[in-house]
Amino acid sequence: MSATGGADVVASGPAGRAAPGGSPARDRLEDQIAWYDAQSEHNQHWFKALKVLQIVLAAAIPVAAGVDASSWVVGGAGALIVVLEGLQQLQQYQQYWTTYRSTAERLKHEKFLFLAHAGSYATADQPETLLAERVEGLVSQEHAAWSAQHEDDARRTGEAK
Repeated sequence: MSATGGADVVASGPAGRAAPGGSPARDRLEDQIAWYDAQSEHNQHWFKALKVLQIVLAAAIPVAAGVDASSWVVGGAGALIVVLEGLQQLQQYQQYWTTYRSTAERLKHEKFLFLAHAGSYATADQPETLLAERVEGLVSQEHAAWSAQHEDDARRTGEAK
């Protein structure tokens, strides 16, 4: 317990990351939360940016046609929509956004349980060890799913041999 009567907290440094010298399990947890948060935000940004651009272009096509814009403008806007959707499908921004967000939230859940001495941590003989096992389990699950998805994508595109 801390001096304020609450549960011990993970010491944090810049940007809420674990301060050097903390336990390896807690340092790893903080690093993984930060990484998954950042990756989720990155993918969310690109997914939404591409979708907004597609919507704007799609709405502009009938307007351009109505004002007798040249056919290359109307056709070019339609082609650009296809290219943007292709990039979205290739890069899988929406899938990665939701997958990384889900993993970050599961890691935060483990952090809360650990800090509150709740759930399995309440009765664990070695809560730090349990935390390390759970964090690595979550990260391994996400990595295995990522690898399986990329293998499936490669098989579908004929890249796997």
